[in-house]
Amino acid sequence: MEIGPFIKLHRIKQNMTQEELAEGIVSESYLSKIENRRTEPSADVINLLCTKLGVEVKSEEDTLLKEKCQAWFDMLFEVNSKEEITAKYQELQETIDNNYSHTQVLFEIHKIRYYLIMDEVNLALKQINNLKEVSNTFDNYQLYFWMKFKGNYNSVIEEFGQAIRLYKLAEEKANQIDISDDEAADLKYTMAVTYSKLRNTLEVIDYANKALEAYSKNYNFIRCAQCHILLGISYRRIRIYDKAIKNYNLAQHLAKLNKNDELIQLTNINLGHLYATRGETQKSIACFKDVLDQQGHLKMKDRLVVITSLMREYYLSQNYEKSREMLDQGLKLMKNVDKERYMLFDYEFKTYTHALNNEYEKFEKVVIDSFIPFLKKQKDYASLIIYTNMVGNHFENLKKYKLATKYYKLANYAYEQLIKI
Repeated sequence: MEIGPFIKLHRIKQNMTQEELAEGIVSESYLSKIENRRTEPSADVINLLCTKLGVEVKSEEDTLLKEKCQAWFDMLFEVNSKEEITAKYQELQETIDNNYSHTQVLFEIHKIRYYLIMDEVNLALKQINNLKEVSNTFDNYQLYFWMKFKGNYNSVIEEFGQAIRLYKLAEEKANQIDISDDEAADLKYTMAVTYSKLRNTLEVIDYANKALEAYSKNYNFIRCAQCHILLGISYRRIRIYDKAIKNYNLAQHLAKLNKNDELIQLTNINLGHLYATRGETQKSIACFKDVLDQQGHLKMKDRLVVITSLMREYYLSQNYEKSREMLDQGLKLMKNVDKERYMLFDYEFKTYTHALNNEYEKFEKVVIDSFIPFLKKQKDYASLIIYTNMVGNHFENLKKYKLATKYYKLANYAYEQLIKI
């Protein structure tokens, strides 16, 4: 990064206006020219501006600092604890924030990924907005990570179409630069995950197999297991169940070899979904119960998935007492989360609250007036099939056959959309 954009970035990070930074040093218009690379300031001016910003200008790249940063960058896509990542970040932050070096650009870009790992989504967005001001100065290597991590942000906020667009741009940049085999494999894996969210099954299989090949060569069995899970999901969606089960079993085998409880649980979650799809309710319940009994370090979203899945399967098997137990567990969890972020689960719990209490009018109002329109807007056709069928069944039990037919037709429409995807 050139000195002008560097000064601009630090000024923005410190919420300082051009007028405030320029005061007593240069005119505001001259500072603008410096920041936008329209003039080359003297060494004295650079030193005065950097001193006011509290940063030091280094004439040479610090090789040791560069190596330390690279070690931290590598931690951001390997299996490391948040505590280790944060400790390394804090070790680097003060040094790199207060010195001008080319390494700082990559450090600032990687902070987007760091904030996402720490679940600080708002800080990640703030970092993106700060860096936008100077992104026109990035070289191809920096642009690769800039595109990739912005894609990570869009994926976290579930804007998967925008995420894949950014990943494709990163993929183009990757062809123009020299990146490590691990980094290339990670991009392929990340794209496979995102295509899975978009239910673009053929692309998932393609990218997951490419990533699997790369990870196998490097004996990265954790990532291999994750690729097998993605392949299992894809084959389940196109109803090739034998291949799905084979991939889940391979994933579970690798997870057990590495004693990775999180991956074992994730495999069981997906096996539960597979059995639910096949109408094998008891097998599905057994898988989900196993996950719930061995929760360990299950992420909040996965925990909610398991609880809602069990609630739904118990309800389908008419075990309303157990369904209500799952509902109560889910409602307790929802007290501690951002409902806007977990809106799907909020609607599911409201739906089953009214269904289990036989509150027909409230059930219809929530599902028909709010939940179904929400699912349509999100293009969540898989969930739309579940809940339009639930409404259809509800009206059929009330002998309101015309209304039942309407929602069964909507379920068929959702299924057709799912096939198209």
